[in-house]
Amino acid sequence: MYHHSHFDGPGSHHGINTFNDYNEAVNEYKKSFPSKADVMENTPDYAVREMLGYMEKMGCETCFDRFDSQKPHCNFGIAGVCCRNCNIGPCRITKKSPRGVCGADADLIVARNLLRWVAAGVAAHGARGREIMLALKAAGEGVLNIPIAGTEKLKKSAAQLGIDTEGKSANELAVEVADILLEDLSRTVPGKHKTLNAFATRERIEKWKDLDILPIGAYHEVFEALHRTTTGTDGDWKNIMKQFLRCGLAFAWSSVLGSSIAMDSLFGLPARSTVKANLGALKEGYVNIAVHGHSPLLVSEIVKQGRSKKYIELAKKKGALGIQFYGICCSGLSAMYRYGGVIPLSNAIGAEIVLGTGALDLWVADVQDVFPSIMDVAKCFKTTVVTTSDSGRLPGAEFYGYDHHHSNISQTEELAKKIIERAIESFEDRRDVPVFIPQYEVDAEIGFSLEYAIHRFGSINVIADALKSGKIRGVVNLVGCNNPRVMYEKAIIDVAQKLIENNILVLTNGCASFPLLKLGYCSKRVLEKTGSKLKKFLEPDLPPVWHMGECLDNARASAFFKALSDAAGKDIKNMPFAFASPEWSNEKGVAAALGFRLLGINSYHCVYPPVQGSQNVMKFLFEDTNKTLGSVMVVELDPIKLADRIISDIDSKRKALLWD
Repeated sequence: MYHHSHFDGPGSHHGINTFNDYNEAVNEYKKSFPSKADVMENTPDYAVREMLGYMEKMGCETCFDRFDSQKPHCNFGIAGVCCRNCNIGPCRITKKSPRGVCGADADLIVARNLLRWVAAGVAAHGARGREIMLALKAAGEGVLNIPIAGTEKLKKSAAQLGIDTEGKSANELAVEVADILLEDLSRTVPGKHKTLNAFATRERIEKWKDLDILPIGAYHEVFEALHRTTTGTDGDWKNIMKQFLRCGLAFAWSSVLGSSIAMDSLFGLPARSTVKANLGALKEGYVNIAVHGHSPLLVSEIVKQGRSKKYIELAKKKGALGIQFYGICCSGLSAMYRYGGVIPLSNAIGAEIVLGTGALDLWVADVQDVFPSIMDVAKCFKTTVVTTSDSGRLPGAEFYGYDHHHSNISQTEELAKKIIERAIESFEDRRDVPVFIPQYEVDAEIGFSLEYAIHRFGSINVIADALKSGKIRGVVNLVGCNNPRVMYEKAIIDVAQKLIENNILVLTNGCASFPLLKLGYCSKRVLEKTGSKLKKFLEPDLPPVWHMGECLDNARASAFFKALSDAAGKDIKNMPFAFASPEWSNEKGVAAALGFRLLGINSYHCVYPPVQGSQNVMKFLFEDTNKTLGSVMVVELDPIKLADRIISDIDSKRKALLWD
């Protein structure tokens, strides 16, 4: 089988080591997993190092402790050859037992498990997107008292979706756009996916049509993925992987782009601004509220109410200096780039570390990437935890949010007020809690988008010309989650540093963007570490890493790639672009990387997907899709070598374009 640490190119087997048994490959892979002690010594953020030491003394467990306690990790799970889809098993593939009880072999089991992962990713982003689509519709109908702030984006999107905009109000357009987005999300009767057909390129649509992977709708493709992976249904691993690709398209064009259109239409586009980042920006003496998760709907109203004169005065009457908001994960990033003064602190993996400072009075958890363990740390420091979604309850947390049917969406303002009042009460109750704040903070530039780039340079052609001339060697979307399998946040920093040194412009969003924010890479000061050509192009005021928002804002990166490709007169698959998620960790990460590979853009990682048990599925991902999609998945455990591979592949693209 293949242990794919590096290969020289599609179709090439150079650098692939053959193992007689997947256990040998997995055991070799597990040697790379860091310990908590390794993290405390080598993670690049010194604030994290200090907090891990402090929390250890306080007796507070973190994910790094639990990762250590899970060792040795299950080889069957890592290799993807454990099947629990029915109650005949569970079955696992070994030399002694090469097939499950039903007859499923390693290829089929690995493919089915991977398909279920990507289906879960479609559902995850699709569910939070549905909430925003419903909110856009409710705002248009006057049910939800939130102004439609992104009218320009709304009108442009409506026109692209084929809606007649003449003489229609923003409210009317909001309802029509939301209806189309919801239809694409939930379609069951076969028909055109309207968002995909409106925004994807003709070349890609024809390619997907030829491969028979055009999705009917996100709900249907998830439904079908679960259906064909049930007992005794689809026994052809290649056909399973075809559904895998369909789910990838549903993820990209409904769960991500559809959600992004609704969000930017309702809340408006980001504005470029400067924020403080990292734990040193925590402010003692304030009513400190952290927002965590993925849904910006209720969060937007919480921030609005927390900044009202009424609640600021109430907080001061209770002895506080005011009310301050902080961002964890994607809800934090969404609030950060839309509402000035929301301070980004950490990605999902580091959430316990933030709570461990003892500085937070209220933790607002909506949906996704909120680990159950935050409740344990919150109890240690008397931090009140509030959940806001019926999909994301936590035992012991208080609930102020939307019901299963969203029948109380009209009560958004009332719910937000209750949460702010609860935060002020919690501040009063926590006067005796010790606070420990590591003194590390930086300024970071945020709020980048295609629209901002066009505004800044006057035309996308300016950037396209810089790309052709080599002032910009290539563009990489550096995103994804974090994973204790990799040295925490170090892979992201190592890759980013190597890329900017080599004149490659970096776009970032989501959890991977936090170390780049915290460690100064989203600041023009890091131009000192940037290659001379890129530095000259960006001076005097642009950083080499452009922060584009939360993980849903991969749609901003893909829009930027499309605009550059159009300006250059080339197909996206031929452009010097790359997608990198070095530390990815969950189902959405599988789907995000797949979404870019479906565009013809390679994806690069330092973490394996659970496929090492199947030679055929590994070959499908790492080689075969080059022929069908024009892109492959690359896994290299060493982040410096991964960056070298990205640079080499970008140079190959440039050479083919005759741009060197």
